[in-house]
Amino acid sequence: MQCSGSSAYTLTWNANLPRSEPSVANILCHIIGQAKKHPSLIPLFVFIGAGGTGAALYVMRLALFNPDVSWDRKNNPEPWNKLGPNDQYKFYSVNVDYSKLKKEGPDF
Repeated sequence: MQCSGSSAYTLTWNANLPRSEPSVANILCHIIGQAKKHPSLIPLFVFIGAGGTGAALYVMRLALFNPDVSWDRKNNPEPWNKLGPNDQYKFYSVNVDYSKLKKEGPDF
């Protein structure tokens, strides 16, 4: 990926000219250019990138594995009723050992 010019992307605000939207490659070139000019920004870019990636992965985990989300309403309209007493769906539990739990309620 080659970055050319002093500015990676430009937005024109003149109403008569068409606007050029920045592409992902142009934005990445701009970030790399800023990191070369100011090396102290590199940890900021790393931590913001890691935080955004972690947030996206957690939302994807919730959407795919949480029993409150039903993607198939015809075959499994209420997925929370099919959970056993020892199914762990929480991300992290401090004091609960899910393998030793027994069912306390009726079958639906």
